[in-house]
Amino acid sequence: MKMRNILIAALIGAGSLAATAGTASAYVVCNRDGDCWHTEARVRVPNARFDYHNDDWYFHQKWENDRNRHWRDYHEGRGYYRNGLWIQF
Repeated sequence: MKMRNILIAALIGAGSLAATAGTASAYVVCNRDGDCWHTEARVRVPNARFDYHNDDWYFHQKWENDRNRHWRDYHEGRGYYRNGLWIQF
């Protein structure tokens, strides 16, 4: 009986944890210069405008044929790209 109660408590705990776990937020962000990169958070920068897309938006693009957009590599730290250069906060 005691083992059964422990098992039920464990199942309820695991179910509660699964129900409260949120999905990870990830975005592809592009600026007016055509620089696009991956980020986990939306940022605000004075005198700069960013377009945010769902993370899977990247896979639906034809980067090699698009002269207006350029994929930039992930960069450590908080910041953004401007004219191909990483600007850190």
